[in-house]
Amino acid sequence: MKIPSRKVIITQKFFDDEAIAYLKAHNCQVEIAQLPDNVAEGQLAPHQIKDLLHGAGGWIVGHAHITREVQEMLPDLAVISRRGVGYEKVDIAAAKDLGKVVAIAAGGNDASVADQVIGMMISIGRRFREAQNAMLDGRWNILVGTELYQKKVGIIGFGRIGRSLAKRLQGFDAEILVCSPGLSQEDIQTFGLKPADFDTLIKNCDYISVHAPLNNDTRHLFNTGVFTRMKASAVLINTARGGLVSDKDLLKALQEKEILGAGLDVFESESDASLKPVTEALIALPSVIAAPHAGASTDEALKRTNMIAAGCVVDVLDGNNPPAQCVVADGRKAHA
Repeated sequence: MKIPSRKVIITQKFFDDEAIAYLKAHNCQVEIAQLPDNVAEGQLAPHQIKDLLHGAGGWIVGHAHITREVQEMLPDLAVISRRGVGYEKVDIAAAKDLGKVVAIAAGGNDASVADQVIGMMISIGRRFREAQNAMLDGRWNILVGTELYQKKVGIIGFGRIGRSLAKRLQGFDAEILVCSPGLSQEDIQTFGLKPADFDTLIKNCDYISVHAPLNNDTRHLFNTGVFTRMKASAVLINTARGGLVSDKDLLKALQEKEILGAGLDVFESESDASLKPVTEALIALPSVIAAPHAGASTDEALKRTNMIAAGCVVDVLDGNNPPAQCVVADGRKAHA
């Protein structure tokens, strides 16, 4: 078996000194990639990635599109380590075919994203954005909002972030409805959950938070047909992936007051630039609280995910196995 290069390229921002020191202590040659001016990681073309990753055995990455073409250009690359938990931008089948390992930073950002969801729920319900804007205009009239306390809250998908959210919602005495395959009896008892099918959840919940993976079955899970069945007082939170919600349909639903509001950390325009006007229209609405895909971007979460991503790289370069929950694909056995 070919010994992998210990050159590690980091294309993510905010990679801290402690994680870099960890890599260096394990004999890795670390390089923080200098991206072209005005080009974000997710906008890198295959030839740009090839130039940045030349000779690298490890890649710590965020939102770059890692296609089969890209992977074939990088024969030395042994491990793709995402500082995050989604991996829909990585061609997993290609990684297996080409003998590469794909890892995610499982468990690193659960708390930060769950905190963000709670913050968005309260902010929309209490109309914080509207109130502050009114005060800036010199209008100090009180805007009556609504509480999260004892509300029906729906969670779509019940992985690590869903569990962290449920734990927090218990402090609000919320009635928690969950729509998720494989929901265990232990989860139901631990968090006081009520299993629900999708239609029951969307019709009855005051707040709905989406934590499903993005795939062909879940794309545009929330669309016009769904919004018309939700409560007019309902709030939708999406901190998972933009494609789970049809942003055009959401914009229409909010403009026509079919639902009360939305908290959005992700947008379809992240992968489809033609939808940028829709994103701009959404974030201009007073009923929307928005963030630029920043749910995992706290000092604490970044340090955790940086270290997990670094650890996965070292494990692979050392010929070992990363933690099982972090491994998405391992093509090494087929190429042993």
